[in-house]
This record gives sequence, C-alpha cells and structure tokens, in this order.
Amino acid sequence: MRTSTRTLLAAALVLGVAAGPALGPAVAAQPAATARPARDADLAKTMAAAIAGLPRADATAALVRVGGTAGTWRGSSGVRDLESGAPADPAARFRAGSVTKVFTAATVLRLVAERRIGLDRPARAYLPDLIPARYGGVTVRQLLNHTHGIPAPDFPGETVEEWYEHRFDVHTPEELVRSATAKPREFRPGTRQHYLNIGYTIAGLIVERVTGDSYERQVERRILRPLGLEDTYLPGGAAGITGPYNHGYQTMRFGDGTTGLRDVSVWGTSDAWAAGDLVSTTADLERFTRALFAGRVVRGPLLEEMFTLPEVTDLKTGAPAAYSVGLSMKRLGGREVWGKTGGRWGYNAAIGSTRDGSRTLVYSVNSTDAKGQDTNPTALRVMVAAYGLPD
Repeated sequence: MRTSTRTLLAAALVLGVAAGPALGPAVAAQPAATARPARDADLAKTMAAAIAGLPRADATAALVRVGGTAGTWRGSSGVRDLESGAPADPAARFRAGSVTKVFTAATVLRLVAERRIGLDRPARAYLPDLIPARYGGVTVRQLLNHTHGIPAPDFPGETVEEWYEHRFDVHTPEELVRSATAKPREFRPGTRQHYLNIGYTIAGLIVERVTGDSYERQVERRILRPLGLEDTYLPGGAAGITGPYNHGYQTMRFGDGTTGLRDVSVWGTSDAWAAGDLVSTTADLERFTRALFAGRVVRGPLLEEMFTLPEVTDLKTGAPAAYSVGLSMKRLGGREVWGKTGGRWGYNAAIGSTRDGSRTLVYSVNSTDAKGQDTNPTALRVMVAAYGLPD
C-alpha cells in the first residue's frame, strides 16, 4: 500500500466546483465527524480522527462502518455537496467500483456449485462466437483471478478531461471483449497476473449465456434479494445514481486553463459493467461482507477459491500475486486482511475483513482523484486505523 505523493500539490490548488462552468467557491463548512458509541474506545478515537476535517483537498466526504467481535464503529464526515455544505448522508448510496467483482465472482461460483459453469473449462466453450482461438486456453478461473493474459480494450481519450467528455459513451460488453481479444495476449494464461476489468466482463457474459438471463437479474436473484440488500443495485450503465447520494468530485483542468473540482456524480458505467458498476451503501456492503466471510454466499470448498492466491507473479511489479477469485489480500498490522477496493470517478470504496470475521471494514470516500495511482490519503488513514500499518 502506497501513501500519496500528490496531496501536497492538491492542497496547494485553489479548488473550484464545476459542472461545466465554475459554480462558486469550494470552501464549505466542515462538520465534525459523527459516530455512534463504540465498544472499543481506542477504535472510536482513531477512526474519528481518520475521517475528521473533511472536506479537504483529497476528499469531500467519508462514510465508514467497522464491525466484528474486536469492536464496532459507525461514522461519517464531510459534506453531501460543496454548494450547500450540508453534512454527508451516512445512509447515502455511492459507486462501489471494483467491489462489483466480488459479487460477480460469487455469482459465478454459485453457478459452479450448480455444475452450470466449470472453473477449469475454457471461456471459449461458453462463448465460442466471441472468444477467438488465440485465447482458447483461457479458463474461467483465470478470468476471475486475473491470470488470463487478455489485454484491456481500447477507450477514447488519455486524460481525465478527455474521459469526462466521453462519460456518456455506451459500450456493450461484446464490444469490449472484441476490442481486447483482437490484440496479442500479454502472457501465456496461468503464468502471470495482471489486474484488469476484462476478465470480469467476460465472466458476466458467461453468466448470461449459461442462465439465459441478464447478469443484473442473476446477481439480484442470487445475492441481493436473499441478503436483503435493498439499497444495492446494478445500473446497467446508467449515468445517474438512484436515491440519495453524496456528490463525487474530480480535480480537473477547465477550458480557461484553471484547475479545480468538477462534479462527476453523473457518469456512465457501461465501460465497467460486471467489473465495476455496482451502486450500494456502507450498511448493505457490511451485511454482504459478514455473510460472505461466514460462508453464507459461497459455500464449502468453492469459498476457498476466494482465499487462494495463484502462485504466479505480477506482470508489472514482479511481486507475488495479490488477487484471488474476487478478492485481494494485504498484510496489515501483522495479519491477513482480505477484501476488495474500488474506484469510480468521485468515489473510492472498499470492503475488508480478517478471515475469522473479527474485524470487518467498509468505507466510501468521495475522493477528488479516485482513479489516481496512489491510495487516497483519507482511505489509507481509515485502513490503518482499522487494521494497523502494512507489514
């Protein structure tokens, strides 16, 4: 886990708010962090300190829930939007980004349990019209643990400002797969790991092919409804967030050459689909996390797939693989913490837990650079407060 080196620059900016032209000053009232009493006084103190003082350069709001036998805490800080300065809504929905992958992996594993999908079967066996022969050896398991070797598809633009101009573009999953598989493979399947969305896009299409149903309805039927996740939904690429939400902002350059914050709450998600378009709340994600780690979402030996790292190295860094089927693992405070982070413009989110469920963590941080290379400073403080420093 890396600390951000960009926050000093961000703090020096004179931040403006824009949704097109600038809408006014970005400096809003800073409500204090609010929280319910915790059983662990030290936890309450450290978590409240981690999110105090918002909005600031790196984030405008934060929602946090800590659970498990080691202590509980609920807190929020920051503002709902920079125009009104109203306090952040702790029950608000947000874009969960790649946390979606956990739901997709769990749905696939449930279909594996029903013998409708085989983890070691080639993806091409399910999608022969879409997966070319050059990728004929890629298995379903390799799609889910990022060892498939399929490169990312092409998207227009190279900067956040250019991507913003294309925020309402609609991409079909089939289009994304064709773009990716038209390229040479990055490595022989099963020999390296490279974290990309494309494996989960293909997995979502396999879910649809074997069930004859939409990916969205399958996730809803198999996970959302049984767990009572009433504030969680898959937008299918819709640009807006249904229901109450805290606005997301991104640091950008404006047409007049100045730099400031733009409201990016409304942004299409068809580029991510089964890899990253989930909308949820901290309460729903906490319920999901508890159920997942207790074996009530994926059962028996298949649950171990989510806690098994492939014995390969990362394509870019050469470090040991950090991603399993659906989850990732970090060592924090001398122990393994399993979970998943996610980022969509204006929003960083995460779920995490120790394997025994003694400490769970869910957060949403309205990051002003949610797709940056470094971990958001507020999110990093929250993770360290919950679990301790990285080993």
